[in-house]
Amino acid sequence: MSELETAVPAARRASSSSSPRSMRAGGGLLAARIGVLAALVAIWYVVARLGWVSPTVLSPPGTVFAWLGNAFADVQFWSDLAATMLATVIAWVLATAAGVVVGIVLALLPRLERVVDPFLSALNAMPRIALAPVFVVAFGLTINAKIALAFSLVLFISISAARAGVASVDLDHTRLAEVLGASKVQKFTKILLPVAVPAIFGGIRLGLVYALLGTVTAELIGSTDGIGQELQTAAGQFQIEAMYGLLIVLAVIASLINAAMGALERRILQWQP
Repeated sequence: MSELETAVPAARRASSSSSPRSMRAGGGLLAARIGVLAALVAIWYVVARLGWVSPTVLSPPGTVFAWLGNAFADVQFWSDLAATMLATVIAWVLATAAGVVVGIVLALLPRLERVVDPFLSALNAMPRIALAPVFVVAFGLTINAKIALAFSLVLFISISAARAGVASVDLDHTRLAEVLGASKVQKFTKILLPVAVPAIFGGIRLGLVYALLGTVTAELIGSTDGIGQELQTAAGQFQIEAMYGLLIVLAVIASLINAAMGALERRILQWQP
């Protein structure tokens, strides 16, 4: 039996034997995170209770959680949340598909990339949040304005990730593939794409969070529905507890999105060390 054949079962046994240790480490990490969260809520309570910050700026945790309880029982809240998530997902899917295709094409065509790179850099440097009023005027108070702004944010993230992924390919590997007689399709599917996928997936993961950011921003500027519209209404009526409650909802959604995308990334890229 070769050394490789004996090493693989040993490595599997070591991995299986270390799983309880990994579970204990995961439990400890979860406990630490819960402890940090509890400490933050306690500090929040003390600051609000002692009046160190004006009540017009900071509401006590109990008031905010009470508002959240009422909001969760309100059909309108869930309707606005659904409107925000729908625009987020549509913009994310469209921008990711377009950005990955454009990024890979530019990386595979260096002459074209050198021509358009200054224009992409200029557009990427533009504060696209400032375009929100333009999209509202162009599309009105519809879901299209939200999708347009979120699309503009995610597109360049996906393009940059795809370009960086393809650029990270080792040229020695491609030269070796050419020497061995690999076709262009084989080089793309067997070398370029597997190497670029981790970077592309990183851009996809980041893009989903930015899609949510762009959607909520568009709703803040002008919309008839959505969490951003509720946040704007709460700010206009000085409902501080509603503002903090909605911000907590957005933070939880972003955290869940990040965790879900991280789990999906680990599952898809489990072949990586």
